[in-house]
Amino acid sequence: MIEAYRAGVPGNGTHFPDGSKIAKVHWKPKKSADAPAATTVPDVLHDVDFIAKDSKRFPDSGGWGYAQFNYDAASDAFAPEGSGSDCGNTCHTIVVAKDYIFTAYPKR
Repeated sequence: MIEAYRAGVPGNGTHFPDGSKIAKVHWKPKKSADAPAATTVPDVLHDVDFIAKDSKRFPDSGGWGYAQFNYDAASDAFAPEGSGSDCGNTCHTIVVAKDYIFTAYPKR
């Protein structure tokens, strides 16, 4: 997936190749107690998301399979959000022109 990003996907009008994968960790934000200016840092874990591109396995969701696992701090456990591999597809349809991916690869 990184090589596809470096090649300009999805901005160059092509799609990510099958086998592309993303893992994303969401944290609840808090203000840093140490920074001299307003700075946001991670606080409590919120959820972990996974996305995998396999156009044969997930033909009805743009070729992407989705999974989200919400974290419960009280029990220190994860629980799936929704069911099925297309549970995240609805949100991602607003970026269909970007092959369903919100995050751009930043210049390095």
